[in-house]
Amino acid sequence: MKKINNQTYLLENPVYIHETASIVGPKEKDGPMANYFDTLLEDEFWGEKSWEKAESKIVKETVNSLISKTNLSSKDIDFCFAGDLLNQCIASNFAYRDSNIPFIGLFGACSTFIESMIVASSFIDGNFAQNAICSASSHFCSAEKQFRFPLELGNQRPPSSQWTVTGCGAALLSKNNIGPIIKSFTPGKIIDMGIKDVNNMGAAMAGAAKDTLITHLKDLNRKPSYYDAIFTGDLGYIGKDLLIDLCLDEGYNIKNNYNDCGVLIFDKETQDTHSGGSGCGCIATVFSGYIYKQLQEKKYKKVLMIATGALMNSTSSQQGESIPGIAHAISIEI
Repeated sequence: MKKINNQTYLLENPVYIHETASIVGPKEKDGPMANYFDTLLEDEFWGEKSWEKAESKIVKETVNSLISKTNLSSKDIDFCFAGDLLNQCIASNFAYRDSNIPFIGLFGACSTFIESMIVASSFIDGNFAQNAICSASSHFCSAEKQFRFPLELGNQRPPSSQWTVTGCGAALLSKNNIGPIIKSFTPGKIIDMGIKDVNNMGAAMAGAAKDTLITHLKDLNRKPSYYDAIFTGDLGYIGKDLLIDLCLDEGYNIKNNYNDCGVLIFDKETQDTHSGGSGCGCIATVFSGYIYKQLQEKKYKKVLMIATGALMNSTSSQQGESIPGIAHAISIEI
């Protein structure tokens, strides 16, 4: 069995992260991570008639850029695993419809990128695939319209709210001996903290991040210091601080090597993003841009990525439901 203790799995065959690509929007272009992204957009529409069409174009062009970087053709790709936040994952569906590559759509809210890497790694480790693309995207304007309020209303955003990242990150996973190696993964369980405020996603997801992180460490008998860096997906400032406290309560100190992609992607003081970034595109772009380059340059040699997701939609919020959280983890080593 590849399963280690409760819910962690060790890959038997090396799965390499061959290459990554990323495209981000204008808000991200003005943030501290800008130099690490491949393409920086000047506006949210990118020549399209709607935000939804723009997001689909972002996904399509990110994937095209990824394939171009690897010198492979679409015929060399066995599967695409992708998802987003739009109804029925239409940004990904429409982006991949002309690719002529077998497509498997996924939804894990903002945990979708790491979820796709877990599924792709399993396919490659099990000899069902040689090469697989993983991608995830989000768009600030379409996400606000779908989950909270249309931008035209000009609603005031509370301090706990986060700014959905406009962008897409994609990675090519491969059997070919190129790039950092995915060594293990820990799928998450649904954890409900009882949070109902759609403007406080960090608090809603922190419990799931804590559960997956500590389960991963216990399963592999590791301390947080085993990793050069631990990253969550989009807890933001509030969720990040909450996760640190929750882990300390369990006897795990992650302060020295932990950060959150939602904290990294924007400048809180100059960009007015309140509690930081969020969305499927948050961890996808920060990993595909910044973190992957740190691994390539061996500034990080062991990294734990924990993508976090809020499992809700506009209907569940209207019905007074709470916001369950999910968190999936993969470990990557040089």
